[in-house]
Amino acid sequence: MMDLLLRNVRPLGAGAVDVAVRDGRIAAIGPGLRCEAEVIEGEGALLLPGLVESHTHLDKTHWGLPWYVNEVGPRLEDRIANERRWRAGSGHDAGAQSLRLAREFLAQGTTRLRTHVDVDTEAGLKHLHGVLATREAMRGPMEIQVVAFPQSGLLARPGTFELLEESLRLGADVLGGLDPQAIDGDAAASLDLLFALALRHGKPLDIHLHEAGEEGARTLDAILDRTQALGMQGKVAISHCFCLGDVVAARRAALLVRMARLQVAVISTGTASRPVPPLKECVAAGVAVAAGNDGIRDAWTPYGRPDMLERAMLVGLRNNLRRDDEIALAFDAVTHAGARVCGFADYGLKAGCRADLVLVQAANVAEAVVARPARQLVIAAGQVVR
Repeated sequence: MMDLLLRNVRPLGAGAVDVAVRDGRIAAIGPGLRCEAEVIEGEGALLLPGLVESHTHLDKTHWGLPWYVNEVGPRLEDRIANERRWRAGSGHDAGAQSLRLAREFLAQGTTRLRTHVDVDTEAGLKHLHGVLATREAMRGPMEIQVVAFPQSGLLARPGTFELLEESLRLGADVLGGLDPQAIDGDAAASLDLLFALALRHGKPLDIHLHEAGEEGARTLDAILDRTQALGMQGKVAISHCFCLGDVVAARRAALLVRMARLQVAVISTGTASRPVPPLKECVAAGVAVAAGNDGIRDAWTPYGRPDMLERAMLVGLRNNLRRDDEIALAFDAVTHAGARVCGFADYGLKAGCRADLVLVQAANVAEAVVARPARQLVIAAGQVVR
């Protein structure tokens, strides 16, 4: 691994400094550094830490494939069934496709990524094996967390619990869940199984919660109850959590107080066609908010790009963030907050951190988010990858 000296760059818009990289880590940051290393001239460009994708579905993507004509029905259950049929009949290769999309993420400066992978009684562990191979292929420049995800439900399809357990034995990093009431029909039973399995294997939980309004709030309360009772503070994240966007203000405030106390995070795409968790309100309450694309060009949606600056822009637009300090909240959701929520270690622009560095032409973070400039340079774990 070659040592590097990155000259004349502006970390997050601050004054110009040099960055020395040794053995894949940031060795020093400061003006006028001298060391024996390959020199890269930054020419005053804006320096960002490697970007963080906290919620995607690498296994589902059609990225690079012919256009998929989407004729699916409007309900969540319609989309689940349609995708399951299409993947079974088309020969969609989760391994090849996840690798293709992971490489595109890396080229756009994403060096840490959490992906959900479908596990169900029809596909078995086929998709999981494909994404585990991608994780291994990308090891080094990209750190990938794999979530074993029961996309078709847990209680709804007997045998799924055993497949999830086998996924964790095979190396999945996180246990996923899906709408314990709306899909499984019994929030208490579904959550009891999920929490028991997570505890037995010492894994964090990341639960998709699409349930709206008071139904979603009741499920969220049940998740919080178990988090507290079982000592899983700081080990639970709620993806989507749409109910925070459409319950009354007093109910939302009470939920946010509990979430902050129990260190339960929100992972949001920020762009769904329904109410989303209000970013500023969550952060003000002390709830960490990370951001992700969700699916990218798959049977669920034709939208999305593997560019976390674009995702930050969309989060900012949906939350009506206009001031530079407000836009910084959206940027945080795809950088430092994302790393904290997912548990990615040694992250940031400090000596000792993993050398994940991105250069762009922008005056500051706000312009980088809004303009989404081309990535001038991407360094991942000390290696130049773009």
